Amino acid sequence: MTRRPEESDEDDDVCRIDKWLWAARFFKTRALAVEAINGGKVELNGEKPKRAKPLKLGDAVRLRLGAYEHHLVVRDLSTRRGPASVAQTLYEETGESRKARELLAERMKAAPPAFFYEKGRPTKKDRRELRRYKDNE
Repeated sequence: MTRRPEESDEDDDVCRIDKWLWAARFFKTRALAVEAINGGKVELNGEKPKRAKPLKLGDAVRLRLGAYEHHLVVRDLSTRRGPASVAQTLYEETGESRKARELLAERMKAAPPAFFYEKGRPTKKDRRELRRYKDNE
């Protein structure tokens, strides 16, 4: 069976963005990477790409994972998922992005939890205390 050039395992000058995100270990599966791309969580050079968009060295990738936003510059291409130490060499995060993520992480740690579910439904005593608190305001 012969392979077409676009199906090669390792192409030195271009790589699909979904494969690269998976190989760089931002997503556990390629399906999750595709879902993020289709959901608008990934931008390539300021544009919303499709999953097969070719990625080149030096491209700027903006990636939102949860509350965090990563601004990356592509330093190497790979379509194979390797160890984390190798995956970290595929990209370089900008200094501004790293500082913003660290600041957000500190703020999220310091913030009180949004919801506090300790016991579930309030007891009769809890409802009386709530009523007293509301009446005093």
